[in-house]
Amino acid sequence: MRILIALGGNALSSPDGRSGPREQVDAARRAMVHVARLVAAGHEVVLTHGNGPQVGDLLAQGEIAAAQVPPVPLDWRDAETQGAIGYVLLSALASSLAAYGRQTPVAALVTRTLVDASDPGFRHPTKPVGRYRRQLPAMDHGQVWENMGPRGWRRLVASPEPLEILDIGAIRTLVGAGYVVIAAGGGGIPTVRDDDGQTRGVEAVIDKDLTAALLARQIGADILVIATDVENAAVGFGSPGQRDLAHVTATELRAYAAAGEFAEGSMRPKVEAALRFAEAGGRAVITSLARITDAVDGRAGTVVEAG
Repeated sequence: MRILIALGGNALSSPDGRSGPREQVDAARRAMVHVARLVAAGHEVVLTHGNGPQVGDLLAQGEIAAAQVPPVPLDWRDAETQGAIGYVLLSALASSLAAYGRQTPVAALVTRTLVDASDPGFRHPTKPVGRYRRQLPAMDHGQVWENMGPRGWRRLVASPEPLEILDIGAIRTLVGAGYVVIAAGGGGIPTVRDDDGQTRGVEAVIDKDLTAALLARQIGADILVIATDVENAAVGFGSPGQRDLAHVTATELRAYAAAGEFAEGSMRPKVEAALRFAEAGGRAVITSLARITDAVDGRAGTVVEAG
């Protein structure tokens, strides 16, 4: 089968949440053991991943140095983290595949995602990025900041809807040639198309789970696996009546989402991504990274199918 795996932030951090370079490398090695198992079983695999902590660290570095070095645009930060994380995952996966006696080639592709320049998100940025600041940056670089209360100020950016993976041709070619492809990290580099047909990057952050659903459809994936830090989506989360969801129809899950069962910024976008893929005729699974092999076999996670 052709499988799209969307790795959550926990795939690149230590069990206690640290995400320095060494912790990211070690976490990638642990994660890629599970991915290699799927490749060794004969599946075609495409990977995508989050980049929130990494972009946040780069933004903090830029803010500290802003008096000496002009800040780098957010689309550049997206590209930088795609390259760095892609390199880390590629190296870890190649090592894990070698342990299975497989020489399957792996490629990491810096990927652009088309968004609409008139998306409402650009007029009203709502996506928090980077670290909390006790006070506003001394220099004005046209950024939007919001007071988040006791924790301090945080930068807000647009989070537009992903419309198209612009580099889908290269991804399909690599998959067809037998590569495991790492692509569209962090939701992809947000890109708009101007009236003259030219494309350019913009200041935004695209939800990586929504891009994963789009990418899965565009590559003709059989299964979308959204790997997170819990084994199932749940209703009544955190309450005495919490109930984990196993097999569920898209209609049922859409009703739970409409009732506010899934928290914004955590499970809600994962559920929405699973719904979009399932409603288009695919099978989506939300589960923990350690259970992705079982999830592909239908033995773990929240399995979402049309109906």
